[in-house]
Amino acid sequence: MMAKDIETEEAHLSNNLSTSGRVESPGESDLNESTGGAKKEHSRNWGWMLSGVICVNILILGCALSSGIASTEVDISGPDLQVFQIIVVLLTSIWMIYYVVYTAKKDTGNYKDSHAGPIWLRGGLVLFGILSIIMDIFKIASYVGYLHCDSAVKVAFPVVQVVFIVVQTYFFWIHSKDCVQIQRNITRCGLMLTLSTNLVVWMTAVTEESVHQTTIPEYPDNTSKTVGRDEYIEKAGFGDDKCKCSHTSCKFFKEAYYYLYPFNIEYSLFASAMAYVLWKNVGRVLDEHAHHHFKFRLKQFIVGPVIGILLVVAGLATFIVYEMEMQNDDSDDDDRDRAVMMHFTTNIVILVLMSVATVIGGVIFKVDHREHLSDKNPTRNLDVGLLLGASLGQIIISYFSIVAMVATGAKGHLNRLNLTGAILMVLQLGLQNFFIIEGLHREPFHEVETVVTVVANPYVLQPGKDLYTIDGSDMDTKQSPVVPERHHSHMADHKPKISWKRRVLKEVSAFLLLGNIILWIIPAFGARPQFDHDSETQFYNFNMWAAVVNIGLPFGIFYRMHSVASLFEVFVAA
Repeated sequence: MMAKDIETEEAHLSNNLSTSGRVESPGESDLNESTGGAKKEHSRNWGWMLSGVICVNILILGCALSSGIASTEVDISGPDLQVFQIIVVLLTSIWMIYYVVYTAKKDTGNYKDSHAGPIWLRGGLVLFGILSIIMDIFKIASYVGYLHCDSAVKVAFPVVQVVFIVVQTYFFWIHSKDCVQIQRNITRCGLMLTLSTNLVVWMTAVTEESVHQTTIPEYPDNTSKTVGRDEYIEKAGFGDDKCKCSHTSCKFFKEAYYYLYPFNIEYSLFASAMAYVLWKNVGRVLDEHAHHHFKFRLKQFIVGPVIGILLVVAGLATFIVYEMEMQNDDSDDDDRDRAVMMHFTTNIVILVLMSVATVIGGVIFKVDHREHLSDKNPTRNLDVGLLLGASLGQIIISYFSIVAMVATGAKGHLNRLNLTGAILMVLQLGLQNFFIIEGLHREPFHEVETVVTVVANPYVLQPGKDLYTIDGSDMDTKQSPVVPERHHSHMADHKPKISWKRRVLKEVSAFLLLGNIILWIIPAFGARPQFDHDSETQFYNFNMWAAVVNIGLPFGIFYRMHSVASLFEVFVAA
């Protein structure tokens, strides 16, 4: 036995010598593995750093150009920014086509992140993408009328953007769950290019929309503000007295695509979020594949949706009346003040109801003890970061209003309503953030499956057997078979009632979802009480107050739409 072991060891050593030319020490394999891991770690860090550098440079350059076209004192025109956008959009489209055609086929791994790119997020991306394409078509139809006296780049960019939206929507619809395992560094750089491109498009759209919606106050002795706005319109290329449109439909198309800007803004933000999650998932190895299954029965959840729909209808009605009064040149100051008062009152009612509903949901969370999710999930981390970060925009505006109203004594009904609404806005945002974050990080409810073990009696005649075919040996020697029978809680003949805790959570989630929709619609489509009510403008002066509103409000608008997606996930998990 000893001789056989010695011969085996000698054969093993000779094989090592013949294959590698040397004898491998016992700890050398561990050293090689650690060296390989260090190389992989270094490669991963290099890819992250390079992709981050690409993103930062594109974002800073895009921010500089976007800020330049908004200032009348900077010699940067709209076509200058659009040339830059055309370049990055084309590069991003080429990379996505390369990924779809080559990388996705070569990546044989089946690793998917089940939490990334849920169907409602991809469905929203498709919806906003279709509306963005319609916006670009209206832009093309409008800019064609100015080709005889303006730059052709203004027509080329919407055409390129249509192609970009089609390619990108297909890319995210098919590959939003991928955990890429090959060409990781190239993929990281491509995804950061996609992220930065969408953010540049978002910044440009926000700048144009903010300046378009900003009401410039009238100065009897100084017309520099009005002249500055006219100069911006001339730089942005929306048409002025120096360049007449060659067809009569320019004004219609111009007004139409402005109403579609909110959808294009949300499309860019949705795409940016999905690109970030894909970037975080590069190289991840996930073995478990969870799927979302839910059934919506209207008869089980009726209070929250009904009240929420009534809230949306009431908000739309007041918003339409408010916009008609603000755009009516024949309206006097009293009519405008009544419209602003109606708008403030509607917002206060909405915020109060949403705050009460959120408190009820938070109490249910405290009563219902469920474990928190412990796995690392980039989608959840991004949701929380975006909620907290985007809510700061509206919180900043609210606190500026609170300081102005308190400092001036909140004299008059409008100022008191404005102060009340600002305080309630801060309160509602804080409560809703807690509710959504708590709901996203809790273990979802699962269908309970009970297994009943049935022991078959060998002395009882089984179906399909003849009494004469059973002999005594079978009855004496064979063990009783164990037959498991599974009973699901969703059996056709028995549908148990949903627990009251789950029902309350679903009612609250549905109501808050609809409440956030109306709070997104009102500012996204042009309501600007911050400028129609001039208390803050007089307190801070117009330039400072306009900067606060135009920077904070786009984040507030995004917060409402992102809350809708997050609340839908909370609804499903409940």
